[in-house]
Amino acid sequence: MNNSEQKNNRRDFLFTATYTVGAVGIGATIWPFIDQMNPDSSVKALATTEVDISQIQPGKSITVLWRGKPVFIKRRTPTEISEAQSVSLDDLKHPEKDKDRVKKAEWLVMMGICSHLGCVPLSDKGDYNGWFCPCHGSHYDTSGRIRKGPAPTNMEIPVYAFIDDNTIKIG
Repeated sequence: MNNSEQKNNRRDFLFTATYTVGAVGIGATIWPFIDQMNPDSSVKALATTEVDISQIQPGKSITVLWRGKPVFIKRRTPTEISEAQSVSLDDLKHPEKDKDRVKKAEWLVMMGICSHLGCVPLSDKGDYNGWFCPCHGSHYDTSGRIRKGPAPTNMEIPVYAFIDDNTIKIG
C-alpha cells in the first residue's frame, strides 16, 4: 500500500466519523423540540376517567368531564327505556337502534355535545323528554338520538365500560 492510498483511507475515515458525530449532534439538538410536542402528563391522565354511579337514582343524570368535554350519564326509568326501544327507525333522522347505543338498557352514557354546533343540550327537556339544545332548537329522545331540529346526527357515544355494578370507566 502506498502513501497516497493510506491518505485516501484516512480521509474517508475522517469524513465518515465527522458525518456520524454531526448526525448524532443534530439528533440530540432536535429531540427536545420534537419531544415537547407530546402531551404532558396532565393530559395523559385525562385519557380515562372512572365514575361512581351508585348514587344516581332512576330518571336522574349526572354530567362529568372527560377530555375537557361533558359526558351525560343517565339512569333511565323503565318508561324511558321502552320509549327509546319502541321508536321506529323510519322516524329517525339518523337511524340507530337504542340497543346499539347502550351496554346496559338502564344506563345511557353519551357525549353532552349537540351535533349541530357543539352546544351543551339541557336534559329532560324538549318534545321527546330527552335533551333539548336551546341554541338552535334540536330535540333528542331518551336515547340521545336526534328527532327534530338542525342537528345532523345523534349525540356521540364515547368508549366506555362497566368495571363493576357501581363504576363506569370512560375512555
